[in-house]
Amino acid sequence: MQVVRLTTIHGIYEGILLPSQGTSAVIKLRNGYNVGVKRAHITKEEILGNRETTANPTPSIVQSDKPLVSILHLGGTIAAKVDYATGATVAQFDPAELLTMFPELRDEARIESKLVRNMQSDHMQPGHYNVIADAIAEELKKKPHGIVISHGTDTMQYTAAALSFILEGCPVPIIIVGSQRSSDRGSSDAGMNLVAAVHFIVNTQWTGVGVCMHKTSNDDVCWIIPGTNVGKMHTSRRDAFRPVNSLQIADIDVPSRTITYINSQVSSPTEFRIRRVDPSLKIGLVRVHPGIRHTELMFYEGYDGLVLEGTGLGHAPIQQLDEESAENTPIWESLQHLAKTMPVVMTSQCMYGRISLQVYTPGRQLQDAGVLGHDCDMPSWTAYMKLLWLLSNERDNVRELYSTNLRGEISERTVMDSFLR
Repeated sequence: MQVVRLTTIHGIYEGILLPSQGTSAVIKLRNGYNVGVKRAHITKEEILGNRETTANPTPSIVQSDKPLVSILHLGGTIAAKVDYATGATVAQFDPAELLTMFPELRDEARIESKLVRNMQSDHMQPGHYNVIADAIAEELKKKPHGIVISHGTDTMQYTAAALSFILEGCPVPIIIVGSQRSSDRGSSDAGMNLVAAVHFIVNTQWTGVGVCMHKTSNDDVCWIIPGTNVGKMHTSRRDAFRPVNSLQIADIDVPSRTITYINSQVSSPTEFRIRRVDPSLKIGLVRVHPGIRHTELMFYEGYDGLVLEGTGLGHAPIQQLDEESAENTPIWESLQHLAKTMPVVMTSQCMYGRISLQVYTPGRQLQDAGVLGHDCDMPSWTAYMKLLWLLSNERDNVRELYSTNLRGEISERTVMDSFLR
């Protein structure tokens, strides 16, 4: 890679020329920071030499008698390391490389690591959940104390919900971990989240699928959140992930390595099996809003299912009151038609709270038409994954099982009351 000196109308910059397009050139300065320079402002460009990329030797890993924890990598920033000499980001998936990045792991467990996919989570499709489940099943043959899944944060809550349904009778903790800040930044949360997840795994009897992320914006506490009750609430904050209509499983004070259990009900042991989803199924997800048209709903005619993000307690504009609300009549007719041909489920675009289709007349109309979801409090992504899983495995029992609590996705009212206080 070329080392250059750029003389501009604002000053002189020296560093490594990074791949860049458009109207700006980007160079990595000696202090490790990148700077973008508008090409129109460059008065002179000099090539000072070339910098070869050199790989750091990978240290040997010493096996120990500590509990085995498997780490399955799907991508994201948690296992990425920046080479400041070149500006390149290198994925670190080998166990020895991970221990070099996060040496605290040596005190916690014996680490084995495997790359499943290297992708941004926003590119994931339902078929990937089966791939992950198969990789988990393979790792379970090694009898690990638990499994960590490194994952991009954009769709982490979708994967957590999907795996919660797919992995029936999960015998060990499966903890999904991500990071909001890349590991080349001083504010990165990658190391702390990973160490907290591994510490929890080797010190718990809890089993199931959970997510481990920062509880606060400080580097003090992480929490384990149930896989069916977790949501991403902020685009970039380190404490973006929160429990939804549930309590967290546990808090982990990372500096002291103290685990405080909050809602860690241990499920009765059952036979482990994988019940995959059918990626060919088509399920719609529609947000109800003022101005919605019945044609938007009828687009999903011929689909296998439909999830509605209703307003408030689970409402949609289905009553015509005046000339301005004339569209509400065909919306109501469309929902009646769709509910006869496929499972249509109601959730709320409100983040917290429970669906009730029996408080107001429009809700009762929707329920009478066959719309499901009354008394449920699943966020829309969990509802989507549950419907996908039910249609894949329990097609004849969807209407009965959708409102049945299968994986903790529907909270008890006592838990909700405590949560709201």
